[in-house]
Amino acid sequence: MKEQGPDYKKIYTDIIRMKHPEKLEACRSILKKEYLTALDVIKLNQIIFDFKNVETEQFNQSHKSYDKLTIMEILEFQKKNGYNNTQTANQFKTSRNTVAKWKKMFL
Repeated sequence: MKEQGPDYKKIYTDIIRMKHPEKLEACRSILKKEYLTALDVIKLNQIIFDFKNVETEQFNQSHKSYDKLTIMEILEFQKKNGYNNTQTANQFKTSRNTVAKWKKMFL
């Protein structure tokens, strides 16, 4: 059973339809999924809003949170690609200490 929370699929579909219809094709594959993970939401944000301002990107980064499913997906990505904690952290714009903490908690 899916956790109750915001319907990100509807939210992003509406944003694209109303404000950025030119980006629909780039987002279509993500929006086809039945359930959007936190990584999908981050990816949609990057595609739609294309942050150029470093301050905005840093502010947004400090307010990210990941659910267990997303953390497991990140750790699986790390294992599949043979990345160390620093490389994984750089890929997902988080700290290497966070990746190490996740590994202790979930692996």
